[in-house]
This record gives sequence, C-alpha cells and structure tokens, in this order.
Amino acid sequence: MAAIQTFRASAHLQNGVQVKTRSRNFEITIDEPASLGGTDTGMNPVEVLLASLGACQSIVARVYAPKFEVKLDDFQVDVEGDLDLDGFFDRSEVRPGYSDIRYTFRIKTDSPREKVEKFVQFLESKCPVGDTIANAVNLKLERIIIED
Repeated sequence: MAAIQTFRASAHLQNGVQVKTRSRNFEITIDEPASLGGTDTGMNPVEVLLASLGACQSIVARVYAPKFEVKLDDFQVDVEGDLDLDGFFDRSEVRPGYSDIRYTFRIKTDSPREKVEKFVQFLESKCPVGDTIANAVNLKLERIIIED
C-alpha cells in the first residue's frame, strides 16, 4: 500500500480581496491589510505560508522529541520572510514570491545541547512545509471551469 495521501483545500473569493478557505471541516479567512487593499480580517497568504512553516516545524518537534530524548518544556518558532512587492504589483521583473525566509527556534529544555542540535537537524529534514518551500514542486493548473 502506498503511503501517499492527497490533501485538499479550496479558496473562495469574497468581497474585495477577502478569501474563505476550507479544508476538511475547517475554515480560515485570508485577507490583506488595508495598506495592500484589504480589510485586515485575517492573515494574508504569504503570512499564512510563514505560519504554516512554523506550525509544521512545531508539530514535527512534538512528534520526534522523544526519539531524540529531548524534553520540550516549550517550543516556539519565529518566522520572517523578505518579499519584493514590485514583483506582485508587476512593477519590475523581480519574482513575486519570497526571496529569503528565516526562522528561529525558541526551545525551553534541560536536555544537553548536543542532543538538541541533532534533534533540530532531523526536525528540519522532516518538515513537509519546509521541504515544499525549499525544493521545487510540480505545480500546475489542472483545469479551468467557466460557469454561466
């Protein structure tokens, strides 16, 4: 049996640039800040991407800490990224996506530094969101459906 699982989400444009996204039984409102034409009712898509990376790393940390005998009293990820808005607004030929993403792990533990460092190295190699961002993925438009 293959271990491949397909995940799904949908995004439905609302008023302005607000978007209701759904996956399984969950909904997230995504919007832009007023400075970018939105109504600031939620994180924007690139902020959600950063949050997804931090959340994924946190989940991997929780799952694998026992294997590395690292006790997590607290674990937090701070993520930031640099994006040239001229790419999005079509004002120059720069790419519209992030050029750099940086993160900091804040780990509260009494485990030895050597164990924590091995654990962190493994954690970084197993985060699906980090892997998706760091490596090319086959991204393609499946179809266009025009409705009356």
